[in-house]
Amino acid sequence: MVHCRYQIRGGEDECFEAEQRLLRAAGVEVDGYEDDNRRIDELGALRTALDTVWSKRSYDAIRRRLREKLYDLVHVHNFFPLISPAVYHAAQAEGCAVVQTLHNYRLSCPSGIFYRDGRVCEDCLGRPVAWPAVVHGCYRGSRAGSAAIATMLAGHRLIGTFARQVDLYIALNEFMRRKAIAGGLAPDRVVVKPNFVDPDPGIGDGQGGFALFVARLNPEKGVPQLLEAWRRLGARVPLKIVGDGPLTDMVQQAAASTPGIEYLGRRPLAEFYELLGQARFFVFPSTWYEGFPRVISECYARGTPIIASAIGPIAEVVTDGRTGLHFRPGDVDDLVAKVGWLLDHPAEQAALRQGARAEFEAKYTAEDNRAQLLAIYQRALAGSRALAGGRAAPAAST
Repeated sequence: MVHCRYQIRGGEDECFEAEQRLLRAAGVEVDGYEDDNRRIDELGALRTALDTVWSKRSYDAIRRRLREKLYDLVHVHNFFPLISPAVYHAAQAEGCAVVQTLHNYRLSCPSGIFYRDGRVCEDCLGRPVAWPAVVHGCYRGSRAGSAAIATMLAGHRLIGTFARQVDLYIALNEFMRRKAIAGGLAPDRVVVKPNFVDPDPGIGDGQGGFALFVARLNPEKGVPQLLEAWRRLGARVPLKIVGDGPLTDMVQQAAASTPGIEYLGRRPLAEFYELLGQARFFVFPSTWYEGFPRVISECYARGTPIIASAIGPIAEVVTDGRTGLHFRPGDVDDLVAKVGWLLDHPAEQAALRQGARAEFEAKYTAEDNRAQLLAIYQRALAGSRALAGGRAAPAAST
């Protein structure tokens, strides 16, 4: 299992670790290969740009690792930027099947999030060369950085890396699958498997009397709209905010001036789960597509309904009237109205709690996810072009 860790720990890092634990519990032998994006500063911009397109260091290191044992399969979580798509070529060269989880939209969008200038942007979707991203400097405001990613995507499309070197892609939901196909991946090569929660924290009581928001404090997470909504709601229902990020100062100022807003900063997982179980509901006001935030499945595990913006995958994984409520993305008036409705309908709120927990039990348990992941591995092994053209297929431990 291969992963390049982010400079700020996030959901993809959690998923990389959780899936290794999940497989080991089933008796599957799993080894990890990691790099860390904190090395970017020491490498410098030019070296990082070159490694983004093709990392010889990673290619050689992964091939050496794959020669240590008779590995069946390489599962990549994040190759960006320091590992690069060279990982696929290394795996195929050593006769391993390859699976890639699509945690974001990087294969179609250099920024990975389909978001620019405060709005959803699909200008690069389906283009052979993502030149709009370069023009607008979509990756961290840098035209040079955006050009490096656009070069990586165009170059590997040209030589068939994404089409021929990966046996199966895992999308986290149907929306992401559709976008991956629109971006050029073959429909029969993209399967859906969501995130999961393990261990099961159990259903909470929802008796804390507050709403909860947990996320990195970025504009696209809907933080400005959330704060404005609570300025209008006043102290009718307290809002606790957990997380940090570029908008931390804005949140701190709102907490100091607005009754009912409390900023808690970052909190350890155990405390987060306690807050989630006590919350009357969770607020999810994102204005971008998202992927599949782990907090959605964590809300369901705790039986916490979600008031969510009806955009992208979230409009699909949060079922309006069963596991939560939808509001129009970016519409503060609609968010305020939906919060008010929920507060005025305690019986319906109780039903939503039961619906959320039922959704977890039906879709997001470790047992169900393990079965899905092993089935994906078997399918990748059965159809692997690496095995067909290389060594004979082993009897997979899966």
